[in-house]
Amino acid sequence: MGVTSVRLADELQARLEQTAERLRRSKGWVISEALAEYIEKEERALERLGRTKMALEQAEAGQIVDGDDVMQWIASWGSAKEKRPPEL
Repeated sequence: MGVTSVRLADELQARLEQTAERLRRSKGWVISEALAEYIEKEERALERLGRTKMALEQAEAGQIVDGDDVMQWIASWGSAKEKRPPEL
């Protein structure tokens, strides 16, 4: 397990101590949990950005699904004759 040092503003340090005390956990645990959550959020945002760029490239290349086909598919959800999703 690695060790990292970080400088915190006095106010943030006080809030960290209060949170750790309230949770009955160490400051290191609180920091580790918060950092893991932040990194996961950033990774999801990066993945969304990649998917968005790919979708834009597909749209620019004319690889799109007709909106009417999508609406018909959605309208069929939950019915006995539910349609398969439209494909490119």
